Amino acid sequence: MANGKFPPGFLWGSSSAAYQIEGGAGEGGRGPSIWDRHCRIAGKTPNGETGDVAADHFHRWAEDIGLMTEIGLQAYRFSVAWPRVMPRGRGAVNPEGLDFYERLVDGLLAAGIEPWLCLYHWDLPLALNDLGGWANRDSAGWFADYVTVVARRLGDRVRHFATFNEQSVSTIFGYAYGGNAPMVADYPTYLKAVHHQNLAHGAAVDVVRAHVPGASIGVVHNRQPCHPETDTAENRAATATFSTHWNEVFPDPQVLGHYPAAVAGDFEPYVQAGDLARICRPLDWFGLNHYGPMFIRAEPNPLKCGFGANPPEDPPHPDVGWAIYPQAFRQELHDTADRYRLPIYVTENGCGNWEETVAADGRVVDKHRLSFLAAYTDAMAQAIADGVDVRGYFVWSLMDCFEWGSGYGNRFGVIYVDYADQQRRILKESAKWYAGLIRG
Repeated sequence: MANGKFPPGFLWGSSSAAYQIEGGAGEGGRGPSIWDRHCRIAGKTPNGETGDVAADHFHRWAEDIGLMTEIGLQAYRFSVAWPRVMPRGRGAVNPEGLDFYERLVDGLLAAGIEPWLCLYHWDLPLALNDLGGWANRDSAGWFADYVTVVARRLGDRVRHFATFNEQSVSTIFGYAYGGNAPMVADYPTYLKAVHHQNLAHGAAVDVVRAHVPGASIGVVHNRQPCHPETDTAENRAATATFSTHWNEVFPDPQVLGHYPAAVAGDFEPYVQAGDLARICRPLDWFGLNHYGPMFIRAEPNPLKCGFGANPPEDPPHPDVGWAIYPQAFRQELHDTADRYRLPIYVTENGCGNWEETVAADGRVVDKHRLSFLAAYTDAMAQAIADGVDVRGYFVWSLMDCFEWGSGYGNRFGVIYVDYADQQRRILKESAKWYAGLIRG
């Protein structure tokens, strides 16, 4: 292995998402998404912050590609904003939106950076939400039509496609307890949204296969080991339920062809003849997003119990300031490989911080992130040495961005964005460390 850790050809990249970095919300013919409305509801984000400007990537994409080159990235995973391509989600196509992504893809290719295109990262067009959103079975067809437009325009240059990013997060937060857009808290509606997103995934795979010969297609899931906060019968039961929904209700039908046995009966009213065959389409890789384990405390809404429980009293990492669990990452790589039998790309991994500043010498010294990334990439190297087929790693995130309900305070980027100083970009010390890892 190169450097004794990673095999030849191992792919190094970074990830981002359209609503989190693009800005230009009212420009270029883009229509509103469910997050545009969500952010304007009092109390949903700190100080009413929105993605209207974000990191202004819509205007600064060329500069950002230059920074990717400076780091030495070999690949860049980004998402296409459905409402930028089809402002009402269906019907009329917006040429300006497609032009933007064409410029971005061409710029990446010119810089020697491989574009990895994610078709959906949470920004459902608002007009479709008004028709029921993902709870409407027609949403699978709406999504297939949108994917057709993207595949036809960009498929001659983009080889790697992900259908969805973190479906469990968007559906549990958005439909099971209403913390995120579209703010629904209803279990049957959540079940419908899950099933229809699964149908949409399968339809998208077929569309890309039809329009992009030789495409490499995967899907991105957030998988976290789940543990009871304390060892009680109630917490153990809650942990089993939550883990099934968080970790399995999407990848199991997509890869294995069935819903998990523990909840299959709940989905049965919404599954029509042939649906599971439509969902389970051949995939080329599994995208794994991982940050750390989750600790579960039983509460009345079983799909909210993964948020708010306290981790055990493990000692904090001296640089990061809180307990980190790189060995949980190593184990999750094993578990994902054993369960789904697909090559793995780590499509998100990183850590946030609320207190990063620019020092007097102009540097951003994010020792916590550097230590986190060193520990987690080392755990990944151990999994590879164990025989797990991990083929690439994308750090989250390329730059500081709008972090959904956390607004702009929680910075995850390896590039610092100075929102108060004309969106100035600064490579953090973690970016320089990552550049050295890639060069090695």
